[in-house]
Amino acid sequence: MLLAEGLTSVLTHAGHAVEHAATGKHADLLLAAEEFDLVVLDVGLPDIDGFEVLRRLRLRQSATNVLILTARDAVEDRVHGLDLGADDYLTKPFSVTEFEARVRALLRRVAGPGARLSIAGMTVDMAAKRVRIHDRPVDLTPREWALLELFLTRPGRVLSKDQIAKSLFSFDEQLSPNAIEVHVSRLRMKIEPAGFHIRTVRGFGYVWEAAGG
Repeated sequence: MLLAEGLTSVLTHAGHAVEHAATGKHADLLLAAEEFDLVVLDVGLPDIDGFEVLRRLRLRQSATNVLILTARDAVEDRVHGLDLGADDYLTKPFSVTEFEARVRALLRRVAGPGARLSIAGMTVDMAAKRVRIHDRPVDLTPREWALLELFLTRPGRVLSKDQIAKSLFSFDEQLSPNAIEVHVSRLRMKIEPAGFHIRTVRGFGYVWEAAGG
């Protein structure tokens, strides 16, 4: 539990949206219900172990990157994890700097090498987490960046406040609907000069669209 709390803190401070599952069954339910860019999976979970969670994930044809954490350093255990579909393997104990480097490497695969999106007047560098509008840099907070990324990966979809809360912030944080409205409002003001708008769909949530619909 202490390790999970520590790694959640590290990832959150690095600007990532984090969801923590304390058991294998909880992890399996989350992975069946939502899409993630990366799964950091401890083998030694209560109820069902990490290997079984990974096996079920791949049976669902998910291509989500998986970083396995384990105290088992035997070659056969590493081979077993990789054969089940793990993308990387980190043996305990490990340094935080190495963990962060492994996470960055796996997330680069998601973004693609040097992946950039150019949409109307906005350029988004997914790997470097930088945004330019009409060739001028735009300063985004980690939460604003995570919110922008969420909208960009779900164009045209109405996102409820509950979906935004679950996707952007860890389960341990209490996030009020008013706080979500504030983050959306701040991002809206920053991206509107590029010709985009985050429209409020009353009673449902928010949708990303080009200005004028």
